[in-house]
Amino acid sequence: MDIRLPDKVKYIIKKIEDAGYEAYAVGGCIRDSVIGRTPDDWDITTSANPRQVKAIFGRTIDTGIRHGTVTVMLEKEGFEVTTYRIDGEYEDGRHPKEVVFTSRLEEDLRRRDFTINAMAYNDRKGLVDVFGGAEDIRNRIIRCVGRPEERFDEDALRMMRAVRFSAQLGYSIEEGTAAAIKEMAGNLEKISAERIRTELVKLLVSPHPDALRICYETGITKIVLPEFDRCMETVQNNPHHCYTVGEHILHSMMKVKGDKVLRLTMLMHDIGKPETKTTDGEGTDHFHGHASVSAELTERILRRLKFDNDTLHTVKRLVLYHDYDINPVPEGVRRAIHKTGEDIFPLLFEVKRADMLAQSGYQREEKEEKLKRAEAVYEEVIRKKDCVSLRTLAVTGKDLMDAGMEPGKKIGEVLDRLLEIVLEDPEKNTKEELLKLYEYFL
Repeated sequence: MDIRLPDKVKYIIKKIEDAGYEAYAVGGCIRDSVIGRTPDDWDITTSANPRQVKAIFGRTIDTGIRHGTVTVMLEKEGFEVTTYRIDGEYEDGRHPKEVVFTSRLEEDLRRRDFTINAMAYNDRKGLVDVFGGAEDIRNRIIRCVGRPEERFDEDALRMMRAVRFSAQLGYSIEEGTAAAIKEMAGNLEKISAERIRTELVKLLVSPHPDALRICYETGITKIVLPEFDRCMETVQNNPHHCYTVGEHILHSMMKVKGDKVLRLTMLMHDIGKPETKTTDGEGTDHFHGHASVSAELTERILRRLKFDNDTLHTVKRLVLYHDYDINPVPEGVRRAIHKTGEDIFPLLFEVKRADMLAQSGYQREEKEEKLKRAEAVYEEVIRKKDCVSLRTLAVTGKDLMDAGMEPGKKIGEVLDRLLEIVLEDPEKNTKEELLKLYEYFL
């Protein structure tokens, strides 16, 4: 095991030790180092209290001094240094009522969430692994430190963090830890939407977004995303499908790259199917209008989870048009771009392909061929810079007024009619040609 501390981290630890105290790099940075990954940031824990840390270093920021955290600034880089502590009683499922500083590293490690995050290291003492984190890494297990019921009672979000680490690392969740999640998932009602959203996104963009299945099996989604539970329980008796709606969603997320917008789109694209399901006389299920219902639910869910407006509106539009039939000829593609939007249209190819790959094999070759043809036509439309919106139409409202039209609503209607002509025949997108044509619409 080769753990290499950055020079600045070594410097901070040595300065604290030279002052007569203990100091270690701790938590996620040590976990990642043991796994063989390069840590994104480095946290330091120490027996020195905040006042003593501030006395050792010239530039510090009181980022969380009530809970023992001081940020030490070296040049323009900040490092969080936190005093060994014992958390008091938790009153709100997140924050301890009080924090007691301690001189013992083991007591500080004992309060942490999972064994893989409860390891510390410095070059003098080596790895301090009181709770078997390195062994759990070898065995690819997520396990709570101590009794999982206590850890989850302290902060209910740790239940989602367990699944998120499972998704990021490809680890299984230890049996006792999983059982405690099932028992205590209801406590997630205490957690803010913002914190839920953060963990959900981290899970979705991980290498294993289908770990959301664990959230369903343990009762987490019943609290944070009940719409998904309905999908998991909705059968699709249809030749195009071989999974329940929920399993199709999980498989589709695995078929698209780990981008937040794309993974959220696949999570939401069929979320409205349970509300639109009908069964015909032959026993075949249909979901007419599910795209628009899914788009409405997408907005409702993403607002509930406090997503930013840009993400919300982009995902909602992708969901609305995920099932839009693109005619793979130049006019059809130009009309599709105009309808869906130039900004999201390229993403629709990724969404449609992921959707298709998560279906049954029925008509797979035909679907793939049609999608490839549409992509090829799109590339040609872009290469030729065909007009697909009013933004690139060769005439403007001012041009029409200069030609004699009265200002008003009629101008917009005429521009729309001219655009229809250009979408069909882009060669007509010249100012001279369009000013000849506009008189027919007066």
